[in-house]
Amino acid sequence: MRQNARVTPDAASFKNVGDYQELVDEISELLGAPATLENRDFELIAFGAYDSEDELDASALDPVRTRSILTRRSTAAVRAWFEGFGITRATGPVRIPPTPEAGVYRGRICLPVRHRGVVLGYVWLLEDESGPGERQLAAAMEVTARIGALLADEAQHGADLTRELRAVLTAERGWQRDMAVAALRTALGPRGDGPHAVVCVAPWPSPDPDDAPSARAVPHTTALCTVPWGTTGQCLAALVRLRAADVVAPALSTASRLLREGARAAGVSEPRAGLAELGTSWQEASAAARAALAEPRLGPVAEWAGVGPYRLLTALPPEAVRDPAVAPLLSPAHQELARTAEVYLDRAGQAGRTAAELGIHRQTLYYRLSRVEQLTGLDLDDGEDRLLLHMALKAARL
Repeated sequence: MRQNARVTPDAASFKNVGDYQELVDEISELLGAPATLENRDFELIAFGAYDSEDELDASALDPVRTRSILTRRSTAAVRAWFEGFGITRATGPVRIPPTPEAGVYRGRICLPVRHRGVVLGYVWLLEDESGPGERQLAAAMEVTARIGALLADEAQHGADLTRELRAVLTAERGWQRDMAVAALRTALGPRGDGPHAVVCVAPWPSPDPDDAPSARAVPHTTALCTVPWGTTGQCLAALVRLRAADVVAPALSTASRLLREGARAAGVSEPRAGLAELGTSWQEASAAARAALAEPRLGPVAEWAGVGPYRLLTALPPEAVRDPAVAPLLSPAHQELARTAEVYLDRAGQAGRTAAELGIHRQTLYYRLSRVEQLTGLDLDDGEDRLLLHMALKAARL
């Protein structure tokens, strides 16, 4: 029987992938059983499997372990169930009995992975009738200490990038931003020279400014941080590495994944090589997110290249788009008139298409448009007046 360690695709974001694989191998050899390494969020990093000439007996697995390997994470219910055995506080091996009703058909041994007293992950083993002895488990715990040191190093690296990315995105233009970009480039090393895109996820549901996912837990992501959003909230920024400058799929998938955390919309910048224009990329991503929030048809994930007039409108200060002529139309009492005018202008002034989309008669449309002209003092037969009204209506959504 031959044992091989398997490293998950998500583990490619770890600097020490080869080390994790070797350490999982070492534990499996020590205990004579396949080992699985997960971080403290129960996300799979690496696992060992036994190969033989015969098919692997299906009874060697159970639904919980199978799902963990196939999806690279465990459900919240499974996590809560295992944590109920005290694994977050344990400093030594924890034996967990089989519980078929929970999908755990075989008993487990959990080896907490700790560093300086902090739990950073878990090594899991399926326990058979004989099971490893105390001396074997003690030796395996020594290996978990080495894993803990690696995870701690990765966590510190990610924390540094978080601070440095936030410094870039919040710095004023000029020498302050240039210095922040230089610090981030130094921290990234050669990785900073490749193609990247920036993702903005907004609004981020947690009020805690440090409550952002680990970049290691999000595929393709180099760094994550929270940034102030509006006057009271915050958004999440992600620096996403791309395989090529014309392939933005990793950024789109990252945005979709982060939206599952409870945010409402996400924006994706144009891809760029290197970090010199990171500030511009952030402006594009945050503007696209604002556009997706303002215009649902653009979202929930909007690319900067696809937000149309919002590329200009989001660049203007709020006071610049509050035109006094259009202000009366934007009151709650005239919401229906405002929508009629916006649809009419979106349809290039074609009355038939506008009436059909609104589900009204043409005469009703003409009456509403005349009321719009009365309220605003604008002439809808004049191109410049129509442009002003159209921009003001779109800007009001922001």
